[in-house]
Amino acid sequence: MMEFENLDIVLNKYAKYVVQQAKSNLTKDNKGGGALYNSIEYKLEEEANIFLLDFLMEDYGSFVDKGVRGKTSTYPATSAARSKFQYGSGTGKKGGLTKGIRSWLNQKRFQWKDKKTGRFLSYDSMAFLIARSIYNKGLKANLFFTKPFEKGLTRLPDEMMDAFVLDVENAIILGQKK
Repeated sequence: MMEFENLDIVLNKYAKYVVQQAKSNLTKDNKGGGALYNSIEYKLEEEANIFLLDFLMEDYGSFVDKGVRGKTSTYPATSAARSKFQYGSGTGKKGGLTKGIRSWLNQKRFQWKDKKTGRFLSYDSMAFLIARSIYNKGLKANLFFTKPFEKGLTRLPDEMMDAFVLDVENAIILGQKK
């Protein structure tokens, strides 16, 4: 069986670039250091001369990347309006958004004050208000993953071809030495 060492190096380099840039983009958008940031990784497997490259992240990463259209209004046409995801489509889990925001609020440990009474709002009240706003307005797309993925793809075919040629040449040379 032929070894594809150079091709393996090129694919690993591409995958590391995508992961590093995706994490960098999250950090620039003040979303670094969380569960999504820490979950971004890749797996490269070779099976019978077939390379399988998988990028992995938290399930909600695709929503952050592509954005989500709101039920009643959405962000401008350049962001979430083109997203295939939409709140109010009936496909998601009921209450999942509020639960996730409640968890996030607990982690961040901040609360708003009621303007009338001066008391702090409960985490449940804040989660409901934030979730309702997101549900109606949507989430802006930030393309933290899509941009490095596509940018890296522009160079990948040429680098893969060069690596493949080197691997074939190495196999021919090693085959002649036997």
